[in-house]
Amino acid sequence: MARKPQLPSVGILLMILGLFVVIMFGFIVILELPIQLALLVVWFMIMAFGLYLGYGYLEMEKGLLKGIYEGMGAILILIAVGALIGSWIAGGVVPTMIYYGLSIISPGIFLMAAMIICAVTSIATGTSFGSAGTAGIAMMGIGESFGLPMYLVAGAVISGCYVGDKMSPLSDTTVMTATLSKVDLFRHIKSMSFVSVPAFIIAAVAYWITGSIISDGNGDLTIAQNTMAGLEESFNISWVMLVPALVVVVMLIFKLPSVPVILFGALLGSLWAAMFQGYGFIEAIQTLYSGSTQNTGITFIDSLLDRGGITFMLEVILLIILALGVGGLLQTIGAFKVIGDVFAKWATSTGNLTLTTMIASFFGVFFGGAAYVSLLTGTKITEENYDRKNISKTLLSRNVEAGGTVTTPMVPWSDGGVFMATTLGVATLAYIPFFWYGFLVIIITLIYGYFGLFILEKDEYEKEQDAQSKEDIKTSY
Repeated sequence: MARKPQLPSVGILLMILGLFVVIMFGFIVILELPIQLALLVVWFMIMAFGLYLGYGYLEMEKGLLKGIYEGMGAILILIAVGALIGSWIAGGVVPTMIYYGLSIISPGIFLMAAMIICAVTSIATGTSFGSAGTAGIAMMGIGESFGLPMYLVAGAVISGCYVGDKMSPLSDTTVMTATLSKVDLFRHIKSMSFVSVPAFIIAAVAYWITGSIISDGNGDLTIAQNTMAGLEESFNISWVMLVPALVVVVMLIFKLPSVPVILFGALLGSLWAAMFQGYGFIEAIQTLYSGSTQNTGITFIDSLLDRGGITFMLEVILLIILALGVGGLLQTIGAFKVIGDVFAKWATSTGNLTLTTMIASFFGVFFGGAAYVSLLTGTKITEENYDRKNISKTLLSRNVEAGGTVTTPMVPWSDGGVFMATTLGVATLAYIPFFWYGFLVIIITLIYGYFGLFILEKDEYEKEQDAQSKEDIKTSY
């Protein structure tokens, strides 16, 4: 007779999480094996504990598949962005961005400008991945031409990209957080603005000061001029090349779905490659799948532009699938429930409530590998604590984004960490110290929590959601 499933004790949960860290460290650092293999081993490790706790294999498999399903949105975006990068490089869109950027941006203000440009792009489009794959790649090329450290440029680029991913009403994570927290979307954005605006300003000033200091010895405009000459020789450079980018931005501003819009922009890139860059029609379409190979004669530009296509994203997609499966398994065996019960006893003030929510959200990133998982863990584990203290859920939604969304590019095996490292060509651990916007968001959020600052009152929408939740609980019994 099968044993009734039971929740893991705190000791067993700590053992599971400890083994997770050991497996990841052992495979990646000591054995130098792919992260994907480490996550696959983690699957079996969690399943072994699940069997010990009385869960059946089919039940755990169902939970694993559910976890993967909940992150399919990110996978679809990755496929679309991979196609976009390949065709926009071949179509001259990204090379033109680099060319014009080199002509108008000076080395001293470049880091600040890179952050602002990527922030505007991500706010307008609602996607950090899409912004990094287009404007971000262009900024990396310009930064390389100025002789700036690539890890520092990547930090500025990612900082800008995550401003929009966290704040834009077009961002899937912003919309998903508001929905899961049961608050109005624009009230959620208003609450986050108290944190994000000062974090953005401080980070921008820090990048400006840093750029001014280091560019004195490294801002060789001769390199930039040679880069511009190489791009002009290899591509047809014109404002017309920017039309696909403008079309995509306008369509996203009008709140059209991001995946079809990005794919449409990718198709425009292929059309531009055939019309303006000398590609044959079949060859141009092929760039959507396999990217394009460039030969500008400038090594670092060739390495920067020799990327893209759906195949460019396949390893990233596999990693995300495996990471999402880990999150699904942990939820199935009750790990999230146990953590929630522990946090409930500790969350006695707005400060502790803020900290526990951020930890619960980061738990989803670290052990689930995706921002989508972090939004689920952050809200599901801690939302009842806000109800008990009768605090507006806008604080919950703000804390979830601070602990989940902006920490995603800080974890090497998360969807954000892998995507940014792969797309920008800089290792996650190398750019993390320079992702200043992310660290500022975390610090400012904690300060607000412990000092009780900028906590909104419940509005009518939120009160209606609370009433509906209570009614749902009554009717379920």
